[in-house]
Amino acid sequence: QVQLVESGGGLAQAGGSLTLSCAASGRTFNGYTIGWFRQAPGKGREFVARIRWNNGIITYADSVKGRFTISRDYTKNTVHLQMNNLGLADTAAYYCAAKWSPWAGTDPAVYEYWGQGTQVTVSS
Repeated sequence: QVQLVESGGGLAQAGGSLTLSCAASGRTFNGYTIGWFRQAPGKGREFVARIRWNNGIITYADSVKGRFTISRDYTKNTVHLQMNNLGLADTAAYYCAAKWSPWAGTDPAVYEYWGQGTQVTVSS
């Protein structure tokens, strides 16, 4: 079992940056796939990025590729999402999710554990 706590959301100017964090408690991320998803009002939950904790293999959604970076912090048992060059389309609630699997997919339905979400709002 793993509990996920997200932080780092807030208000950013278009073109600016924010870093989100997802901290695990109860156990380490060892053996998990960790994903970031986002959901805007009236929209479905959208895949953003995923990472295999053990080997660091990463996948990004095309919409964020080259702008967002997902990474591991072994010292803090935390996954980060560095978001650069933010645009209005990035405004959403961002969620961290985890699944006990060597490689989980991009469908949010396959993920077992979810954080509470953190709001990212991008202004012009």
